[in-house]
Amino acid sequence: MAIQQLFGLSGRTALVTGGSSGIGRAIAGALASAGARVIIAARTESAIATAVGEINAERSDAGLGEAGAGRPASGSVPEGLPEPTGSAFGVSADLATRAGAHALADAVLALGHVDIVVNSAGINIRPPFGELTENEWDATMAVNLEAPFVLGQRLAPAMAERGYGRLIHISSQQAQRPFAASGAYGVSKAAVEALARSQAEAWSPFGVTANALIPGFVQTPLNRRLSSDPATVAALAARTLVGRNGTPEDFAGAAVFLAGPASAYVTGQAIAVDGGFSVH
Repeated sequence: MAIQQLFGLSGRTALVTGGSSGIGRAIAGALASAGARVIIAARTESAIATAVGEINAERSDAGLGEAGAGRPASGSVPEGLPEPTGSAFGVSADLATRAGAHALADAVLALGHVDIVVNSAGINIRPPFGELTENEWDATMAVNLEAPFVLGQRLAPAMAERGYGRLIHISSQQAQRPFAASGAYGVSKAAVEALARSQAEAWSPFGVTANALIPGFVQTPLNRRLSSDPATVAALAARTLVGRNGTPEDFAGAAVFLAGPASAYVTGQAIAVDGGFSVH
């Protein structure tokens, strides 16, 4: 089978929440490189515009035409999907409430359809567990768990009708092993992995797979607190087998695999992309 048949995403549309920075940004760029039209959903319009501009410039520099030319970078949703494959545009979204998650689903459905959903948006509120408030718990669950649930409920049925869909969640090592005050964050990520398994049970017979990627420690804006301590960063790198912490780009290949035809028989799985961090 040709490599394009295994990993190509031409003609597919992908929604990446949290796609303006960190792991989500790297995945958004990788999916566009594989040929997908990518919808970047995030809260900050300036960050969306930057990410969209970078991805479309990369595709244009690669000789794939003026991908996304003339399309809005963020804010109002265009009337239809960008014509060129391998392009990106942005949609403002606030996933801190169920209403916000439903509004994003409405915006995506107004475009016609989506084939791939990557749930990378997240918040990381981690006071010592004994000091965790109910409001902090609710805020964490809203973004990290309830938004992926709502988006799956709204978008997966149409994927199943078309016979193709991919739900990809970003989990965490703290779903399995608590450290550095995992708190509600670790609980939310354990629940996301369970959500992927339940989604896999529901929709895999119809060609819609659901899986999770488990990062090790990656120095992204989400991990700003831990990243500020050089000793902690070094200790976490030493725990890996490859001798370094992760980068957002480490998730590009795994995401393209899970998004494409090659992963049709992979579902309900939590796949560690962690340099061997979880082996210890």
